[in-house]
Amino acid sequence: MSTLSTPHIKPDGAPIAESILLPGDPLRAKFIAETYFENPVCFNEVRNMLGFTGTYRGKQVSVMGTGMGIPSISLYSYELIHTFGVKQLIRVGSCGGMQEGIDLYDVVIGQAASTDSNYLSQFGAPGTYAPIGSYRLLERAVAHAREAEQTVHVGNVLSSDIFYNADESALARWTRMGILGVEMESAGLYANAAAAGVDALGIFTVSDDLVGGRHTTPEERQTAFTAMIEIALATVTE
Repeated sequence: MSTLSTPHIKPDGAPIAESILLPGDPLRAKFIAETYFENPVCFNEVRNMLGFTGTYRGKQVSVMGTGMGIPSISLYSYELIHTFGVKQLIRVGSCGGMQEGIDLYDVVIGQAASTDSNYLSQFGAPGTYAPIGSYRLLERAVAHAREAEQTVHVGNVLSSDIFYNADESALARWTRMGILGVEMESAGLYANAAAAGVDALGIFTVSDDLVGGRHTTPEERQTAFTAMIEIALATVTE
């Protein structure tokens, strides 16, 4: 039970587990807690960035919204790691599929996360640092996806700072480099985890087919991505 707090996370004595799922949308965090957890307890309401802790298959696990973009997830993940002792962090979110053969509702697992963000420069690596996910979590997540007979794609994703890009050719150039999907957070999460020596991974549901121009609705993105959530929960409670 934590008696600690930060300017952005105030548990007021509620527990935060060593394993946490991190959706961008705080309402998705609420949905996950209410749908999957036994005896969920809210540990954060600051800025309406909801966080909950409960049990799943007998093991304690937490879930918390992070907001959109690398600055937001990096702030929350840093505090969760360094103040509250979180050891396993799995981002669960949506991505835009960028390759032929990746369909709506397929699961993408980010083996690595390329980025157009400047966030990584703070670490002072004497070259180009390549943020990668935890192999321990990756191996488990792929096994659980296959066990569930869920279509899964594993590889490089793009964590972009830019949603509406003035350069209309940018995504096509990333696609040529084999990027599976675009999202906005994982590179920052992976770098924070690597610097702290903990495990992080991004698991995504394809919400938009950027090749074929198909899209899901906001309501579907909030509640319908159950395969991704169940893979993530199985991964952190194994």
